Amino acid sequence: MNIAVIDLGTNTFNLLIAKIIDNNQFKILLNTKEGVKLGEGGINKKYITETAFQRGIDAVGRHFERMKSYKVDHVLAFATSAIRDATNGNEFTNALKQRYNLDVKVITGDKEAELIYTGVKHTLPFINKCFIVLDIGGGSNEFIIANNKGIMWKRSFKLGMARLMEKFHPTDPISPIEILSIEQYLNEQLTELFEQVQKYKPEVFVGASGSFDSFVLMLINEQLIEHSDGDSIHVLPIDIYNQLHNKLIQSTIAQRSQMQGLEPVRRDMIVLATIFVNFVLKKTKLTTVYQSGYSLKEGAVLEMARKIFLK
Repeated sequence: MNIAVIDLGTNTFNLLIAKIIDNNQFKILLNTKEGVKLGEGGINKKYITETAFQRGIDAVGRHFERMKSYKVDHVLAFATSAIRDATNGNEFTNALKQRYNLDVKVITGDKEAELIYTGVKHTLPFINKCFIVLDIGGGSNEFIIANNKGIMWKRSFKLGMARLMEKFHPTDPISPIEILSIEQYLNEQLTELFEQVQKYKPEVFVGASGSFDSFVLMLINEQLIEHSDGDSIHVLPIDIYNQLHNKLIQSTIAQRSQMQGLEPVRRDMIVLATIFVNFVLKKTKLTTVYQSGYSLKEGAVLEMARKIFLK
């Protein structure tokens, strides 16, 4: 059975087509994305602008064109932060229904975190310790503290990169004073996270998908880390990540446009993403860092597989 999952995120609309083999195994047939910046110009006003609205509709159309090359039995579509918070979010999902007969499920931040955990856990069978997962989005960031047996704590924070971009309007390149201001804001907003870290004491940090994919691709292109077979998990040595972090915060967008492995849709927001990650790593004092190539859409495939085979 072939399943297509469309993850309607704030910055990108992701498409995964997978062949389900059994209740815990699948083969990826296609994994691609479209940059949409759905939150651009309106995310903090809880509104999808007309231009972003059309970009999103057109991107889904291109995903449907891609699906024609595959025999897809089921299409699952999930909408996250930008759509669930927008006053015209229902208008957007209704437009997708009318145009493509696509039923979109608008999920809560908690459900988003659960699917992320399911996807990430699939890549970490070798980790027996408590770990913390961070999925960086445009509208929200999901944190999960868990182990391979289950989730201990989870929360979705409205601290996505599109929101931070519109709140702080960083200069190019960003200044040390701006970085300090952003870190002070994050320190105020992430109080609960740091309390839970003290409670559960995770030993491993896992970055899921999105910005972490870009970090890994950039480091592979610079031959600072090795490419892993299957792309599902990479080790990020903390000293090498710190080198990349320092390079990014000192760069201009023109310089980032020349950096191999960095997608165009992330060129303006990757600086805020690395500031966010660096701040969390400093606060938690974690030095064991992994990047998982699996996240929400892979979690959705696994959830569907279990429903099919455990009937």
